[in-house]
Amino acid sequence: MAALLQHPGYPEEKLQRVAELLPCREVQAGMLLSLMGQPLQYCYPSVFIYGHRASGKSHVMNVLLKELELPHATVSCVECVSVAFLFEQVLLSFFGCDAALLLPRSPSLSDFVRVYRQQCSQSPSKQTRYIVIEKAELLRDTDANLLPALLRLQELVEDNITVILLSEIVWDKFRPNMGCFEPLLLHFPDYSKDELQQILSQNRHPSYSADFYSSYINILLGVFYSVCRDLRELRHLAALNFSKFCEPLADGKVKETDTHKLWRNIEPHLKKAMQTVYLREVSSLQWEQMQNMEEKEAGALRGLSAHTHVELPYYSKFLLIAAYLASYNPARTDKRFFLKHHGKIKKTNFLKKNEKTSNHLLGPKPFPLDRLLAIFYSVVDSRVAPTATIFSQISSLVTLQLLSQVSHDDQLDAPKYKCAVSLDFICAISRTVNFDIVKYLYDFL
Repeated sequence: MAALLQHPGYPEEKLQRVAELLPCREVQAGMLLSLMGQPLQYCYPSVFIYGHRASGKSHVMNVLLKELELPHATVSCVECVSVAFLFEQVLLSFFGCDAALLLPRSPSLSDFVRVYRQQCSQSPSKQTRYIVIEKAELLRDTDANLLPALLRLQELVEDNITVILLSEIVWDKFRPNMGCFEPLLLHFPDYSKDELQQILSQNRHPSYSADFYSSYINILLGVFYSVCRDLRELRHLAALNFSKFCEPLADGKVKETDTHKLWRNIEPHLKKAMQTVYLREVSSLQWEQMQNMEEKEAGALRGLSAHTHVELPYYSKFLLIAAYLASYNPARTDKRFFLKHHGKIKKTNFLKKNEKTSNHLLGPKPFPLDRLLAIFYSVVDSRVAPTATIFSQISSLVTLQLLSQVSHDDQLDAPKYKCAVSLDFICAISRTVNFDIVKYLYDFL
């Protein structure tokens, strides 16, 4: 690797260290070293480095400048909410806080050039100074003269200085309409699967062998590589799920070489983590706590219907709620539950003495389609027209075996259905639409 980073201007030990810190980016680092030349030589005024997120642009530049001990200022356009912050950060890095204080309250580009020239004459540098601007695409939203000035800053300040722009978009979409000095372009390609395997395998846990951790990374990339090639996100996922991967090994159930059993143990956790790639809805600690809670509740979840994990459209959920109410409530109670101005109904008349057995113990009863739709229009939040979409969703619920049709297929005028889901399932569905179904069930009065 060091052979790729040979350069007459820098010690071989430092280049070897740089090569170790930049796996799979030796080619790009070597090209940058060629562009930068020796420390005392003048470098090209501006360099434009582009590539997708987490392709190593900032990391390569920071390692090169710090390990080779070159004077530099690293500025992020996300942090610098105004041009004044950018100017202050550059002067602070090169000349100290006294130089930054010389800028006026709202400095212009000419103020920055004037102060820089003044400080440069007082403390000249023999080596090339580098200004690294991260998230440079945000410069397009600033003053129109800022980007062209930065590209030829070496000429304006008459100093050996190079501006390096790091961006996620190509130069063709970056170039100003009025024209500007053309920088040198350098592309950082995405990491390949083998390169990601090599980089992620370096972060192995000291308690396990390198081959064991490499097999884990291979399984991780097999699941996530098609949807995520962001090195930082993959590194986060690898650290998050490694403890689950090692659980059978810690319990003594499998050996390190039994990859198939380890894969079967980690597969459901990786698929669940795939649903939240990039989102970071919870922290790593919260994710582990959620995983542990789900394992404790696994016994209860196994008793539920397999349809618990089915994701339904909005109105299909209310149709299923209406079907459950129609199956487990007597038809004579619909007036009490769903009619707003039903008048006074005495509880002694409402609850018949001979109805002592719970309807949930007797099982679901069939109901006609018109009763289902009547309850549906009563419980749904908004006014819904009886379109073909509603009827097609009823057919979809039958196909998913959440409803069962008990009438003959040739009985088109008044088909009858029964609800085929459990109370736990319908309560879970009701919570997703903020509907308290227990208040509308006859058995829970």
